[in-house]
Amino acid sequence: MKEILKQLPSVDELLKESRTQQWLTIHPRILVLEALRTAVNEIRVAILQAVSDESPPAEAGIRHPSIPDILDRAEGILTSLREPALQSLINATGVVVHTNLGRSPLSESAIRRVVEVSRGYSNLEYSIGAGERGKRHTHVEGILTRLTGVEAATAVNNNAAAVLLCLNTMARGKEVVVSRGELVEIGGSFRIPDVMERSGAVLREVGTTNKTHLKDYRAAINENTGLLLKVHTSNYKIVGFTKEVAPPELSALGKKFSIPVMWDLGSGSFIDLAAYGIGNEPTVQQAVDAGVDIITFSGDKLLGGPQAGLILGSQRYLDAIRSNPLARALRIDKLTLAALEATLNQYLDEKKAVQEIPTLWMLTQPLDEITRKAALLAEGLSAIGDADLSVSVQDDLSQTGGGSLPIGNLPTKVACISHNQLSANRIESLLRRGTPPIITRIKEGMVLFDPRTLNDEEIAQIIGAVRANLQKSGAKSQ
Repeated sequence: MKEILKQLPSVDELLKESRTQQWLTIHPRILVLEALRTAVNEIRVAILQAVSDESPPAEAGIRHPSIPDILDRAEGILTSLREPALQSLINATGVVVHTNLGRSPLSESAIRRVVEVSRGYSNLEYSIGAGERGKRHTHVEGILTRLTGVEAATAVNNNAAAVLLCLNTMARGKEVVVSRGELVEIGGSFRIPDVMERSGAVLREVGTTNKTHLKDYRAAINENTGLLLKVHTSNYKIVGFTKEVAPPELSALGKKFSIPVMWDLGSGSFIDLAAYGIGNEPTVQQAVDAGVDIITFSGDKLLGGPQAGLILGSQRYLDAIRSNPLARALRIDKLTLAALEATLNQYLDEKKAVQEIPTLWMLTQPLDEITRKAALLAEGLSAIGDADLSVSVQDDLSQTGGGSLPIGNLPTKVACISHNQLSANRIESLLRRGTPPIITRIKEGMVLFDPRTLNDEEIAQIIGAVRANLQKSGAKSQ
């Protein structure tokens, strides 16, 4: 083993190879060096592992490493180093607002605006009419007030930031009254009480997990109460023996005692999805009509736009929120503003919004359309002609995802495959590691493709990827 280790060439030796010199004309030197060092180190680790296992060299598969072998390994490493860490992929899971996969895809209109704004300078914080410095929130405030009728609005980089900023502005050092049943935890163990603590506000829990009455809020109000907070439980649902205070009631209580009322909507929807047979999510307009003073929600969930946190409400409170030094730390950039403004403008025509905003279309598309895509995918997979490949179309459920619509399971049709020589886990892994990566689900020993989150072009890509992977893996094909 020691003799084999001595045979490993140095990086300097490898750099002199003509093949390596060719790489240096194409790739940055720092990446070439990293690839060579990594390749040599991987071989060294394999040799040392064989030593620790006390395996003879031949049995461990260890031999004198050749320079071509090392360069082959380094080339693969170099290729991976040049690939972007953030990649486009195909979401075949049927989870529409998939947090791990970037939540909502942008509409074509939003993408065009991002490209236009990113190509050069813009009036991000410049008033063209006045010829002087302007405010970036004005680019979305106008459309938000037009859509909802609120007095003022602004946007920050996500909804957690919106909640943090509002709590810090309205209730720093004061108590915030909230129902125990609404102390939600969202992805990544991010909890409302933790956000409240960081904001400097003091949590005042009222009621019980399943029942909170208006009298509970009333009894908690004192001279140090800074805010009454309602949190929409957008990622879970309490059913059965329950009671919660309706927002108009909480709003009336706040006005009676001159205490602002805030409603964190979480997902935020401008369209009544119940009209499409999907859940019973409160809309932004319903929150406005309830008379609450501050409303917060996400831009990249049911709204279908970029990651953002929107804050709507009374002018006096929005002025204070925008003046908070935290607002600068949490502000959004020009590309997000461009995408957000474009997405919001599409809501001026609800019918067009449902058709053109990908998230809304995926949620509301007819089952007939999903069935068509499932049949198209199954037909293409069957045409591969592999005798060991089984293909079927089955009933299943899609998910809204992203902490929205807690009981948001939607009927769907899925194309399913299984293979006599390859396990479902193996097929899933091959597809996930491909270019582009294809993310699927596994159920009952089958790999599932849900067309709800696929378009026809992606269906063709999936068929091609399955065919290529079956051939590459050595599975028999006719």
